[in-house]
Amino acid sequence: MKLVKLILVLLVIYCPVINAADLPREKRMADEIVDVILDGEAVFLKANNHEFLTIYTEAEEANGVAIILHGRGFHPDWQDTVNPLRVGLTESGWNTLSVQMPVLGKQAKYYDYIPLFPEAAPRIDAAIKYARQQGNKKVVLIAHSCGVHMAMAWIDTWSENKNAQQIDAFVGIGMGATDYQQPMAKPFPFAEITVPMLDVYGENDYPAVLLNAHERIQKMTAAGNDKTSQVSVKGANHYYVDRGGALTKAVSLWLQTL
Repeated sequence: MKLVKLILVLLVIYCPVINAADLPREKRMADEIVDVILDGEAVFLKANNHEFLTIYTEAEEANGVAIILHGRGFHPDWQDTVNPLRVGLTESGWNTLSVQMPVLGKQAKYYDYIPLFPEAAPRIDAAIKYARQQGNKKVVLIAHSCGVHMAMAWIDTWSENKNAQQIDAFVGIGMGATDYQQPMAKPFPFAEITVPMLDVYGENDYPAVLLNAHERIQKMTAAGNDKTSQVSVKGANHYYVDRGGALTKAVSLWLQTL
């Protein structure tokens, strides 16, 4: 583990250009989807002097807002996982704000993304600020795959910034997903999360996600919130292809307990 961390430090020091977010790719994705959004409104927020796309979708009668962080290399209207959640949750009384996270090239792996995690934190802060400004009193953070890693890196800042703890619940989907021979650089800070948590994974998820499911729920429940739970979505893979409805239902049912 010490060797892994040393390698990561060296990557950050000596490969800053390689590990910089691919802003042109992000802009191309935004340009492609803004004009074809069927549900919701494109809203550009700002973090670190960079404007990034979010999609805000309103429910008729809202219980609060679900801020959604997509997985590695995707966008806030990705057809698998993200779009079903951001549209479907409005039908069960939740506004949604789907956020464009930092991206790299298509071939980038987990270790390539680690230096980008700090860039995600200001985007999450900006999303929460915007969501509160819209009158949402309850904020749930929902993250998938690499979005979970980014969210957990943001949660790591809670001990440094007491005002950062502004969410009322957290949903992690496909938590702990990495690439072959690339173990997690740092354990998730479950002990820092005292709000209710939901761990969702697919029946046919990645091996690392499945193998660590029991350990995750043990650590999550140890944080002491009695609404914390875990659910497996039958027939789903890591990306919830053709199972977006089942994923949305699982998340929606849990949100009703808050």
